[in-house]
Amino acid sequence: MSKPAPTFYVFHGDDALAIEEEVAKMHRRMGDPAAADLNTMTFDGTKAAAADVFNAVAALPFMSDKRLVVVTGWLTWLTRSGAGKSGKEQLDQITRQLPHLPDWARLVFVEREMLKDTHPVLKLARSDPHGYVKTFRAPRNPRKWITARAESYGAAIEPAAADALAALFGNNLIGIDNELFKLAAYVGQGRPITPEDVAELTPYVPEEKIFDMVDAMGRRDGAAAARLLHNLLDKKNEPLGLFAMIVRQFRLLIQTREHLDSGGGRGGALAKALHIHNFVAGKLEAQSRNFSLEDLEAVYRHLLDLDRRIKTGKIDPVLALDTLIAALSE
Repeated sequence: MSKPAPTFYVFHGDDALAIEEEVAKMHRRMGDPAAADLNTMTFDGTKAAAADVFNAVAALPFMSDKRLVVVTGWLTWLTRSGAGKSGKEQLDQITRQLPHLPDWARLVFVEREMLKDTHPVLKLARSDPHGYVKTFRAPRNPRKWITARAESYGAAIEPAAADALAALFGNNLIGIDNELFKLAAYVGQGRPITPEDVAELTPYVPEEKIFDMVDAMGRRDGAAAARLLHNLLDKKNEPLGLFAMIVRQFRLLIQTREHLDSGGGRGGALAKALHIHNFVAGKLEAQSRNFSLEDLEAVYRHLLDLDRRIKTGKIDPVLALDTLIAALSE
């Protein structure tokens, strides 16, 4: 007897680009793009209610044989420090309902960090015949990955240029991929991408400036934060790139605050837990004193809302950044 097709999936790990591509493949496999769009829903895990998600995935497909529902960050959000009784109740509800999804269901949990092996939904997905788990790890050799990715765009890249991109973006493979697409179009097939091309086309935002801006936000010094922001914009830095770095900074601050509030060690212990350099860990530790965990979670929800509004064209990226600073400086 053949194994039934999975009805729920857990995609987790730090390779956000590979996860996005895997979800995109699932969407393409649904057939006609118009029908696939009609039968696809996405949810922000920090706001999702279990009833809404399960109602969406249980609804009969329209002009298709599948319903694709993608929930991002839900499993991490429900097990975060501070999730409390409400988080546990939602997790219990999720694990009770997952084994009973209809055959047409394709419920995908997207988690952009590694889940613990003890996570109840991860354990269920590994044991239930209708569950599926895939782990996505960022490449250990960024230069090799960048070289192969450039080739997929019909371009070659010099080793020093690949190293420059890796230094700029770290393990942000989505950011690297966006830049590679631009760089490949820029140089064409006549020559390889050089470090000079990277310097010309890829705006460099010193991490120190982002720290300074978030520091000013934490002090409720809106004037200083706005000045730093517009200095960076005046230097031709892309507002979407700045926004992404601010989101990353607050995500690290939440992880720092959770680690420290749960009794985790400082200094090297914090650096190891977050997979960052000791110097960065020290700065995050100091900066996290400006915020409670509740403050940081509220900021992160605000950032996710702005991200959605930017991507749907409801707000200009520069205005979104100014709005963020104004809101945090009140």
